[in-house]
Formats: sequence, structure tokens, C-alpha cells
Amino acid sequence: MSVNPSVAKKTGLPPADSGFFQLMVARKVALATDIQLFELRHPEGCDLPAFTAGAHITVQTPNGSRRNYSLCSDPSDASMYQIAVKRDATGRGGSISMADELHEGALLSLSAPRNNFELHPRANNFIFVAGGIGITPIFSMMRQLKGQGNQQFKLIYCTRDAANTAFLTELNSTEFSAHVQLHHDHGDINNALDFWPVFETPSNAHVYCCGPRGLMDAVADMTGHWPSGAVHFESFGVDASAFQVNTAFSVYLQKSGVRVPVSADQSILEALLVAGQHVISSCESGTCGSCRTGLLSGQAEHRDMVLTDEEKGSSIMVCVSRATSAELVLDL
Repeated sequence: MSVNPSVAKKTGLPPADSGFFQLMVARKVALATDIQLFELRHPEGCDLPAFTAGAHITVQTPNGSRRNYSLCSDPSDASMYQIAVKRDATGRGGSISMADELHEGALLSLSAPRNNFELHPRANNFIFVAGGIGITPIFSMMRQLKGQGNQQFKLIYCTRDAANTAFLTELNSTEFSAHVQLHHDHGDINNALDFWPVFETPSNAHVYCCGPRGLMDAVADMTGHWPSGAVHFESFGVDASAFQVNTAFSVYLQKSGVRVPVSADQSILEALLVAGQHVISSCESGTCGSCRTGLLSGQAEHRDMVLTDEEKGSSIMVCVSRATSAELVLDL
């Protein structure tokens, strides 16, 4: 096994899988209902690779799955990374493994931080919209702005109730309370926040949104008249283009001679699995590269963060990417 050479040289971090290194779980605490905070530190107390607000890491959970988690800690503190994980009982098992099997003192394998959701370098005014666990990258952004002396930001944080609100104590503190609007819907769709008064009149602010798909769709709808470069969404590699309407298409498997329909609400990977086709996968967010599949013909809509422009002509990440043509021919 080997570790990312640049990371190893700078920090002497314990190696894990290729491109990964290991940090110790120094602290595990409950933030809210089914949400755990994990504080990760170097086993020997050394500084960690730097990151900027909005960055995420890929971790290998105790059950072997790989999942992406945003860093919620202060980027100016090089002594630790913090991630918050919501235990999803209906998910694929990664968050359950983190919540139930990862304990203080254990070593966790993870990647160096990557940032697809960075604060715009020339923006001075910010509107943050978070839903549920989507607060994690945005809380790091707020910490970074505070550290830089920038007070020009507002957070709108939508959750079910106070018990399901992560970082509630911090957000109600004198440091942040003047910047925060909390909205609890108590599980009633009729209590959903109306975003139109917030976004009716475009301003010079940049908008950053992270949360459930329904929340991000609502913000996308309400900001359609804003300058496109001023509205940013975090979906771990699936950028704002992913918020267009998905359409159905099919994939033809060249080697097996099977044609598989892909509905508008399915990924190619999901459709292949339903059809009994085995495809190696892990992150299911277009960042790890494990589901890379040969693309023989057809027009793909690439939504991953792995392939180069040159590689996109002959490969596709079937976990997130789709088709703009009626059919794709895959090397399967």
C-alpha cells in the first residue's frame, strides 16, 4: 500500500490505500438527532494538509464503502479536520457504518481535501442556504469569513426542528446569531420556507446552497433570474448543470448485447444493477473513479469530477453521468 507522495512528504501521515492516509478519531460527539461530529487528528499531533472552506474529503468507512463528507472545521486550524455525519437508516450503509462502528481512538482512511464548492475570490457578500446536514460546508465558510473579518453574510438554515439542527449552540452564540435565520418546518410540507422574498431582487451577493435535492431545486427555481455565476450548489461533483430536467434514455451493452432502459429518476449504475449487470462502484458521486466504463458511442453528459476532457470521449462514470442522445453504447 502507498500514500499520496505529496501528502506523505509534508506530514508523515500513516499510509492507507493508494492516495489515502490515516487519521485518528480524536473525538466523536452527538450534534443533533442522528448526527455525529468526528474530529480527526494526526496520530502524532502534526499539522494536516491545508484546505479552504467548502472542501470535502473521501473517507473509507469501517464497512469498506467510500463516502464524501464536507469539512465543517475552521480552515485556519491545521491541527484537525471535522466532519459531521447523519446516520441514514435507509441509505446504502456508509453512514450507518460511520455512526455505529467508528469510535474514538480508531484510525480512519481518507483522501486529501478537494474543493468544488469554494468561495468566490472576488465576492464580498454572501447568502448561504442550508438544509439538514447540508450545513457542514457552509459552517466552514462562515468560520473562514469570520476569521477574515468579513461580516457580510447571512445563513438561512432549514431543518425539521431544533433537535435536528446541527451546530445549534454555535449558531445561537453571539459570534453568529446576528447572521443566522433558522426555519423549522416540523415535517409539514406546508411549512416550507418561501424563498421568493429572499431572491426576488438580485443583489451583488453570491449564493451558496447545500442540502436535500428538494431544497436545492427550490433555490435554483427562485434564482433563475440571478447571474448564473453568482449561484453555487454543492452536490459533491454534480454542479449546477445537474439541476436541469433529467430525461430517459437507454444504454446498449456491446459485449453482452443487452439494451437497458434508464429512467429519468435512475442513474445508469442503478439501471444496470436492476438489469443484473455487475459494475464496480463505491462513492456513487462521481469522485472516486471506480465505476469508470468504456463509452463506445453516443453523446454523454459528463457530471463527474474525475475524467479529463480527453478521456470523456471514451469513458463515462455511470454513477452520475447521463446521456444527451437517445442511447449510449457501453463497453460492457
